[in-house]
Amino acid sequence: MQINYPVQDIYTRSAEEILQAFQTDAANGISTAEANKRTMEFGANVYKTQKQKSLWLMLLQQFKSPIVYLLVFGAAVSFFYRDFIEGFAIIAVILINALIGFFMEWQARSSMNALKEMDVILSKVTRDGKTLEIPSEKLAPGDVVLLEAGDVIPGDGRLLESNQLQCDESSLTGESLPSEKNVAKLPKDTVLGDRINMVFKGSSVMNGKGKAVITAIGHDTELGAITSLVENSGETATPLDNKLNALSRKLIWITLMMTSLFAITGILQGKKWMLILETSIALAVAAIPEGLPIVSTVALAYGMLLMAKRNAIVKKLSSVETLGSTSVILTDKTGTLTENRIYVNTFCFPGQSLQVSIENNTLKFDNGQIEKSKDNFEKLKLVGALCNNAIVTMQEGKENVLGDPVEIALIHLANTSDPSADEIKKKYERIAEVPFSSDTKIMGTLCKSPIGYFVAAKGSVEDLLEKCSRIQLGVTINGLKEEDKKAILSESEKMAADGLRVLAFAYKEDTAVNKENYLNDLVYVGMIGFLDPPRLDIKEAIASCRRAGIKIVMITGDHPMTALNIAKKTGLVDEEEKNVITGKDLPLMDSLTPEWKKKILSTAVFARATPRQKLDIADIFQKDGNIVAMTGDGVNDAPALKKADVGIAMGLRGTQVAKEAASIVLKDDSFISIAEAVAHGREIFQNIQQFVIYLISCNLSEILIVTLLGVIAPAITLLPLQILFLNMVTDIFPALALGVGKGDKKVMESPPRDIKTGIISNRNWVAIALYSAAMTLSVILGITYCRQVITTDDQVVNNVAFITLAFAQLFHVFNMSSFHSPLLINEITKNKFVWWAVLICAALMALVYMLPQMRVVLNLAVLPAKVWVVSILASMLPLMLVQLYKRIWGNSPNSV
Repeated sequence: MQINYPVQDIYTRSAEEILQAFQTDAANGISTAEANKRTMEFGANVYKTQKQKSLWLMLLQQFKSPIVYLLVFGAAVSFFYRDFIEGFAIIAVILINALIGFFMEWQARSSMNALKEMDVILSKVTRDGKTLEIPSEKLAPGDVVLLEAGDVIPGDGRLLESNQLQCDESSLTGESLPSEKNVAKLPKDTVLGDRINMVFKGSSVMNGKGKAVITAIGHDTELGAITSLVENSGETATPLDNKLNALSRKLIWITLMMTSLFAITGILQGKKWMLILETSIALAVAAIPEGLPIVSTVALAYGMLLMAKRNAIVKKLSSVETLGSTSVILTDKTGTLTENRIYVNTFCFPGQSLQVSIENNTLKFDNGQIEKSKDNFEKLKLVGALCNNAIVTMQEGKENVLGDPVEIALIHLANTSDPSADEIKKKYERIAEVPFSSDTKIMGTLCKSPIGYFVAAKGSVEDLLEKCSRIQLGVTINGLKEEDKKAILSESEKMAADGLRVLAFAYKEDTAVNKENYLNDLVYVGMIGFLDPPRLDIKEAIASCRRAGIKIVMITGDHPMTALNIAKKTGLVDEEEKNVITGKDLPLMDSLTPEWKKKILSTAVFARATPRQKLDIADIFQKDGNIVAMTGDGVNDAPALKKADVGIAMGLRGTQVAKEAASIVLKDDSFISIAEAVAHGREIFQNIQQFVIYLISCNLSEILIVTLLGVIAPAITLLPLQILFLNMVTDIFPALALGVGKGDKKVMESPPRDIKTGIISNRNWVAIALYSAAMTLSVILGITYCRQVITTDDQVVNNVAFITLAFAQLFHVFNMSSFHSPLLINEITKNKFVWWAVLICAALMALVYMLPQMRVVLNLAVLPAKVWVVSILASMLPLMLVQLYKRIWGNSPNSV
């Protein structure tokens, strides 16, 4: 008989119904033959991972750019007219750019592959009535698995038995505390994080034992559903890609317009077709900034390498700059804003509450001293150590922990002073235990003590108080009155409202006890509030982002009050903030009203959110015109990590699914690295903007010169190979130097850039026009003086135009300093790469002039010294004019 797989709403059915649906037996499981049959029918227990691009595809994608297409067209035209040197030079530019981009992305992939864990997970299953250990990928629906502390759960399953079973599902739900399991069936509207009769693939057993029937494997599991969301979410083009492509399209239109205008003018003037064609090609070469792809790639690659030194692996070059454009950061809570470890946060003794922290195994009190409640504290510490099943050991200087995170926190508390937890347990031998259950909500232990017996108990405040008849007040023990209970419950509610998990502690000492019923007539000693605390470095990082105009939004699967408490502690929201939207309250995106959209965009804390909702929230912020960065470490973060403009995964705690979906992986898991990366991304954009203005102004000057000379003196106009040399030598090295500059250190004091604004704003275009006009003027003045005073030889005058423009563009790099910078000491003159660029370009110009073969290629003559003097002096004119403008008007044309 065939099973009807997959089965829906499993958590709403009893264990017996599920066993029947999967035709299996709790004691004997399924047979090996049946398991193999089901594996053949339903597939292996594996989920889809993102397919890595082939190396060939990665290389081909480096050519995917309008400006590269334009360069290919220019090369094709050169080959068509048998100008092979020019054609091969353009091809070389394209290949160099592609290889740089390919190498950097390949290096990032190699780093990611080094992070992957290749461990095979084994599962204990019952087949044919025998317990076997098999690789988890061979698990089949209907298999009965045995679970114990330390196991990784191999598939989604319905619990058949649960003995103090607790599972860490933080990577799936975002919940910091372990989920306490039982086998009772649940209502249909129970959200994923509250399905306590289920276990889920990829989560781990923290405490206790259990037995479950596997109800879903591979892509049918909750984890598999999330990986499907990752596959379907798709990647969006980065803002930098869009802006560079928009600029490229604009340059293509400028090229077509100028070439057409010149051709029409030439035809009307009756010029020869060959002359018109040669000049048109020169115009096309002049309009294309051949160095732009290389310089932008190198600038991003340099940023990528710097970020790698700061513990961030960047998987895609343009993600470096995109992070700098970010206006919204959507962040997970658990493990990203918090440490993903439970700590003791608050003591509440009768008449005294104390905020505490544990640093270097030392207990610190933040708002008072313990003297008033010292006796209560010592008893509470004793109870916490004895009513405890956690194991904490040291191995080679590294702490190994196993058990419930709350109990691990209690062990750490006991170890802050003598005697330690181990010493306490040796002194008090355990002889009985009442395990925690969802019915009693209390755990108790009975131990032998120096005077007889010691009972230690912990549990929910309300339930434990029912077992107490006395209360400890310092050294005295009084009867527990009704008003005492009300006061204690009131304090516990306040602590819970602050997002703390609250447990009460009680004890009993006697010479004789009833070993069958010892959890009664207890002495109430106090409460502890536990918290997954904010990371130490998080508050300043968030403050830095908020000062920079970046909205930080927390999206977590945790409880609303816990999320809001962490948001307040980290400075993500103000202390007065009360607005939290839960996943249950969020409407479907298909029925989203304008009021709900506005509410979502104004909310900073989302709790109990599902992976699908995280994806939808990211989409809403993107459609509102924001550049969205998403941080996270869990499986539940993966779809939004991929959907966001920049996905940032945690490298240490992050799941492999999250790392594969992200575009940046932080090796140190530090949120402060994100703030630094945002600042660095903004600096990178400033550098890109600076060198684009530099390159376009140089190219526009070439267009103006070729057009003017083509009309008034065609014989002396710049030749295509001369222009190509300028674009690839005197333009590219200074541009590279600008691309790797340190940038403005005040970038985090201004709001994010408007994404609708291109790399070059209208004001920048005015600056470019002024710069190019100044360089054109210097060339016109140089050749006019040469023709009037020195010689009328066309080749010599052409060389004057070439040399004047080459050095004018070289000196032009010093015009790129900000308007408020001093003349001699500024960010450009402090950039050592600029000086190296100037020296290299000057040396290359000298080398080209000295080599006869190169002089022939570039149509250069042997020039008298006075021609060189005229050319150099004329080339300094743009620098002097722009600096004079700055000094008089106190503003820079390219300031934004």
